[in-house]
Amino acid sequence: MSEDIKEAVSRKASTATFLQTLSAVLWSFFGVRKGKNHSEDMQRLNPVHVIVVGLLAAAAFVLGLLALVNYVVGSA
Repeated sequence: MSEDIKEAVSRKASTATFLQTLSAVLWSFFGVRKGKNHSEDMQRLNPVHVIVVGLLAAAAFVLGLLALVNYVVGSA
């Protein structure tokens, strides 16, 4: 039983935090990733978290572009 607990703790310690997931998604939006970081991320990142953060980042990007366009058109 103690082996199961140790494995669960080590698995929990090896999962990525929200900021690490956000960082990986933003770097992928920028298009720059090192091979070493990519392979580490594939082991640690939760696919559901990556999808959620990716959708939120894409929505923020689109809303930012819309706000910029409205600002430029409104000031012209």
